[in-house]
Amino acid sequence: MNIRVRLFAVQRELAGSREVALELPEGATIEDGWAALVARFPLLAPGRAAVRFARNGAYADPGEPLGDGDELACIPPVSGGADVAGPVGGDTPRRILELREDAFGNDILAELADRLATPADGAVVGFIGRTRVTPGTPAPGQEAEAARHAGRAVESLDYEAHETMAAAMLEQIADEIGERFGVERVAIVHRTGEVPLGEPSIAVVACSPHRDAAFLAAKYAIDETKARAPIWKAERFADGHVWVGEVARTSARDEAH
Repeated sequence: MNIRVRLFAVQRELAGSREVALELPEGATIEDGWAALVARFPLLAPGRAAVRFARNGAYADPGEPLGDGDELACIPPVSGGADVAGPVGGDTPRRILELREDAFGNDILAELADRLATPADGAVVGFIGRTRVTPGTPAPGQEAEAARHAGRAVESLDYEAHETMAAAMLEQIADEIGERFGVERVAIVHRTGEVPLGEPSIAVVACSPHRDAAFLAAKYAIDETKARAPIWKAERFADGHVWVGEVARTSARDEAH
């Protein structure tokens, strides 16, 4: 059988390709697919402990069998799509979930609040994440490159995403916010591409009749997006870059905090 492997971020750079076609025996598992990939690109092998997998756009266990024509996405440590908003009552959207290539400013919080909030909402909580000058935690395998840039200022961030899977994950996170906190009007907007120093890279807005639920919803939205959405971040320096982030979490955290 034949499968298509998609590579992102540091894996894409190590392999020198975004996609790899593999021929595998019938009954091969995701782990078998990884082994075949590493046989072709040995530089990928040290990153195995930090890799998660997705089969046809959904997180999957390494022991899951593959089928002919499957897409296998290898998910390196994440940073943590298309507009998938839906209407609730007239023209007021229930959700605004987007990946945007175009820049936006701090005024996006007012834009999103105006689009989401209803007269029933007594609380609107917003969060902006911005590019900062100090570096973050390097992704596993990037420690040596991070050490090379120690003491230097970050000049910009580059974001890369598995767009269809990221859109689905944002939808899932919004579902969980509704179930856990009763907050149905939520926005998560994330940049892709280069984000200069000091500019926003993510905006979150939660609207609710009560402030406690809105605060919890906004915190959950940013925490889960960073932990689970297949979006990768590279810190750009004057003479190179470092991929940063943590090993992707493939399911919701057990308890809301």
